[in-house]
Amino acid sequence: MNPTNRADFLETESLLGEEEREIGRTVRDYARAELAPHVADWYERGTIPTEVAKGLGELGVLGMHLDGYGCAGTSATAYGVACRELEAVDSGLRSLVSVQGSLAMFALHRWGTEEHRQEWLPRMAAGDAIGCFGLTESDAGSDPGSMRTSAQRDGEDWVLNGSKMWITNGTLAQVAVVWAQTDDGVRGFVVPTDTPGFAAHEIPRKLSLRASVTAELSLDEVRLPASAALPEVRGLKGPLSCLNEARYGILWGAAGAARACFEEALEYTLARSQFGKPLASFQLTQRKLADMSIAVTNAGLTAVQLGRLKDADRITPEQVSHGKLANVRVALDVARTARGMLGAAGITLDHTVMRHMNNLETVSTYEGTEEMHTLSIGRALTGIPAFR
Repeated sequence: MNPTNRADFLETESLLGEEEREIGRTVRDYARAELAPHVADWYERGTIPTEVAKGLGELGVLGMHLDGYGCAGTSATAYGVACRELEAVDSGLRSLVSVQGSLAMFALHRWGTEEHRQEWLPRMAAGDAIGCFGLTESDAGSDPGSMRTSAQRDGEDWVLNGSKMWITNGTLAQVAVVWAQTDDGVRGFVVPTDTPGFAAHEIPRKLSLRASVTAELSLDEVRLPASAALPEVRGLKGPLSCLNEARYGILWGAAGAARACFEEALEYTLARSQFGKPLASFQLTQRKLADMSIAVTNAGLTAVQLGRLKDADRITPEQVSHGKLANVRVALDVARTARGMLGAAGITLDHTVMRHMNNLETVSTYEGTEEMHTLSIGRALTGIPAFR
C-alpha cells in the first residue's frame, strides 16, 4: 500500500469535495508547520499563547462555518475537516477553535442582536478578540438547568452574580457569553471581560488538555445594560444549541487524534527492531495495527456522514451524540493501544500518543459525558427518557 494512504485505508477522503480536501490540506500544512513544533512545550508548561488565536484567525478557521461578519461561510463538512486536522496535532488547538467558533461566536450569530454581531464577530473571526462560554458550574455540569448563577433586573440594567467552572479560554477572553437564571428562565448575556465585578482565575495542576487555558469565572455584582441580553432565546434551548455545534466539531477532532496515534504507532513499529526484525513484522503487532486501522476508518466515515447530514440540515442532536460518543471512544482505544506499542518511549513528550491519550480523557467528558450521550441515543431508540 502507498505509504501516503495507509491512514485512509478505504479512501474516505474521496468522499469529500475538492474544496473540502483543499481546506484539509491547508489546515494540516499550517498545523504541522506552525503549531506542531511547539505544542509539546505548550503542553508541558500548561499554556497556549494568545498569538495562536491570531494565526488561526488569519488562516480563516475561527467561525469558518458561519456566514458574514468576516466569517468564511464554509460547509459544515469543511469545518469538521479543519477540526480533524487541528486535533491531529492537539486537542487544545481544536478546543480553542470550537469554543471560539461553535460556542461563543455561534451564540452571538444565532441568538444575539445585530449590534452584538457587528461589535464582536469580525474581531473574533480575525483572532483579535477571544471569546469564552460560561455555562458549566461546579455543581451544574450534566444538569445545566440547576445552575445557580443569576441575573436580576435593576432598573434598565441586569446584575449578574455567580460563578462558572471549567471554562476554556477564560483568562484569555475579551468577551464571555454567560448563561444565568432569570425570572424569565435561563438567558444568555454578552459580558465584556473588563466589566467591573468579572474575574477569571486559571485552573492549575491539570493532567489533561494542558495546551489550553481553563478557568473559573467569578461574577460579583456584574452590572450590564439591557442590551447585553441575547434577545432571541429563553431556556436551555440556547446553550444546548451551542453545545450541539461544538460536539459536532469534537467528533471530527477525535477522528484526527485517532489517526495521528495510529500513524505514529505504524511508523514506530516499522522502524523499531527487536529480536532482529521490525516490531511491525510480529503477528500481535499486525493485529493491533489492523484493528486500529479499522477503528480510524470507521471514525472517519462516521464524521463524513454526519457532515453530510448537517450540510443537508437533517442532523439531529441524537446523531451528534452518536458521533461524539463513538469517535471519542474509538480515539481513546487507539491512543491507549498506540501508547503501549511505543513502550517506554510512549510516555514521553517526544511522541504524541500519551499527550493525545491524556487529552482525550477530557474530550470524553466535556460537551456531554459518555453517560449523557448514551442516554440521548437510548431515548431516540426507545422514546423513553432515562436521565432521572
